[in-house]
Amino acid sequence: MNELIEGAVAPNLDLPRDGGGNVSLAEMAGKKVVLYFYPKDDTSGCTTEALDFTALAGEFAGAGAVVIGVSPDPVKAHDKFVAKHGLAVILASDEDKTVLEAYGVWKEKSMYGRQYMGVERSTFLIDASGRIARIWRKVKVKGHAQDVLEAVRSL
Repeated sequence: MNELIEGAVAPNLDLPRDGGGNVSLAEMAGKKVVLYFYPKDDTSGCTTEALDFTALAGEFAGAGAVVIGVSPDPVKAHDKFVAKHGLAVILASDEDKTVLEAYGVWKEKSMYGRQYMGVERSTFLIDASGRIARIWRKVKVKGHAQDVLEAVRSL
């Protein structure tokens, strides 16, 4: 599978989302989209990242961007995560990993010497024409949402 590059057309996604219904890139046409991939609902790094994006949700909206978090967790887990933390971002569920694989973020990882498949924390900024404007791989959570917001504003 080829690694996605900046300037490429963003692979489409159409996934079930928190609160019911689906979210798709097609329905976001003409808007900037921040697509962030994270490993698991309600774990420390993922919670911090979701709260950071939520804290800046108004600024992202003001800059014409929609923020969508994607993980392999089921919608039910997303609903609990949103309710528990008062999140203001869309959370999409990719249980069959189709979108995770399309974006090249479903990777072999290792922890304590054990190999396993998991989500590599990554963010893709998609411009209003549906092309990938920026890619952040192996994201460190601290300060990340602010970095992404700066990139959105410069688009």
